[in-house]
Amino acid sequence: MKTYIVGGAVRDRLLGLPVVDRDYVVVGATPEQMVALGYQPVGKDFPVFLHPESHAEYALARTERKSGKGYKGFTVHAAPDVTLEQDLSRRDLTINAMAEDANGKLVDPYGGQRDLAAKVFRHVSAAFAEDPVRILRLARFAARFTDFRVAQETQALMQQMVAAGEIDALVPERVWQEIARGLMEAQPSRMFQALRDCGALARLFPEIDCLFGVPQPPAHHPEIDTGIHVMLVVDWAAAQGYSLPVRFAALTHDLGKGATPPELWPKHHGHEAKSVERVRELCERVRVPADCRDLAVAVARDHGNVHRAQELRAATVIELLERVDAFRRPQRFTEFLQACECDFRGRPGYETRAYPAPAYLMQAFAVARAVDAGEVARAAAPDKVREAVFRARAAAVEAWKLTL
Repeated sequence: MKTYIVGGAVRDRLLGLPVVDRDYVVVGATPEQMVALGYQPVGKDFPVFLHPESHAEYALARTERKSGKGYKGFTVHAAPDVTLEQDLSRRDLTINAMAEDANGKLVDPYGGQRDLAAKVFRHVSAAFAEDPVRILRLARFAARFTDFRVAQETQALMQQMVAAGEIDALVPERVWQEIARGLMEAQPSRMFQALRDCGALARLFPEIDCLFGVPQPPAHHPEIDTGIHVMLVVDWAAAQGYSLPVRFAALTHDLGKGATPPELWPKHHGHEAKSVERVRELCERVRVPADCRDLAVAVARDHGNVHRAQELRAATVIELLERVDAFRRPQRFTEFLQACECDFRGRPGYETRAYPAPAYLMQAFAVARAVDAGEVARAAAPDKVREAVFRARAAAVEAWKLTL
């Protein structure tokens, strides 16, 4: 019985990165032996055990055989005669198919260290094609390791997988799980580019894929291409360290431009309403969590109003604040403004331009929130409370505007 550290922990140590999680593989043991040593079984699909003291996960060495469609269509074989090399052979990329023994000796049967040095994502074996989640994982790694490239043969294999319909077997929850993790990486645009290069983006997120090649007015969008703009916006959000809801809103704020008839290009009048519609459809299909969905809808609907905030009448400002639920959820209002600024910044030359809208709206919000709604309500007829509070807040903002 031998225990090895495997996968990402080995990869990250070799890259000089912090090792956060360690995964272990046990070779030469049976489930009964693990239980006898005090390990607690937790695996459902294959034998995984928790260490009796550290509670780290230890998996028995195993092989897998494709037995159905999708990422769950596998028959697992775990036995004492399964070797470490056999276990590593079923892993996705060579850089994730390395192990270390108890003495720190590297076991690298598939050239992972070589590909780390060359900064290449390369599949370990043809078994890569049996699990469509691996396309998403590779794309996510592209967003994390921003100077790596996909090996030509791996690119071809992913294209074949998409053409064979394997990507269509993914369940929405797993798609969202991987996309959400990729959005939180250093350069999310690389994830979407990797998916686009193999054809998976059009199958998983056609609303995003169709934005590429759609022009915008060059006076406001020097990058012209809507798809490129959206990628710049989501990368700006990542560079600021913003939350997942902000990054998702940045990604989806302009989906409606994909619905503009080509004869109307490069203008996109009324694209906000179409964006809201497409955001809702995407979120329902992929089972996007409510916090991400609600912020994305708000940003898609009102980012244009934020950009022209200083031109809005006081009453219109209050309407905007109410639509985004600022009075009840001020933290989400902050995220809303962050996402709108990402839209502004995601254009060449706009990175350092003055953008007073967020500060202006935050000041207007502070003025409106300072109105004593309770006092106003007590002085109003019961059926006129909401209207009275609205008028009082609008009057306060109007008075504040006059001081500017």
